[in-house]
Amino acid sequence: MEPGSSPAGGAGDAPAAAGRGRGLEIEVVFQDTGWRRLLPGAETLARRAADAALRGTGAGGSLTVLLAGDRELRRLNGEHRGVDKPTNVLSFPGATAAGHLGDIALALGVVRREAEAAGKRPAAHFAHLVAHGALHLLGHDHLAAGEARRMERAEARAMRRLRLPNPWKPVEAAA
Repeated sequence: MEPGSSPAGGAGDAPAAAGRGRGLEIEVVFQDTGWRRLLPGAETLARRAADAALRGTGAGGSLTVLLAGDRELRRLNGEHRGVDKPTNVLSFPGATAAGHLGDIALALGVVRREAEAAGKRPAAHFAHLVAHGALHLLGHDHLAAGEARRMERAEARAMRRLRLPNPWKPVEAAA
């Protein structure tokens, strides 16, 4: 999704919005319906993950989560970062003065492959990436070591709120 653009739904998929008590509205747009097969509860989990990441920050307004395919994230990554490959998640901060925190876009294939390679449940990896993207909308970053540690702690708090594993701890092998 491009900054300032309107979300475009996939075939017959209408975007759905959820209001939150502190004035947080999260819209989830399915551009790639494969998300529904990978994570039947993707819409609810995306909202919960963004809400968990933003809880306690005082952030209010709206944000959009675009659930797209690798091709779309490759296009967006190329246009906005000059990188000609898909990535797991992109964040586009919005005009907070206008009440729009921004947009988050995720790539189905990349998320699926990363979860499998790391031995993580797709739902846990997905929730982590949505929280990661939401924190970027508030200005969090991970370029410097101190910033990265602060962002990782915020992500771990969000996952704890969701009762999901800390994404920064190694996955224990099943016995």
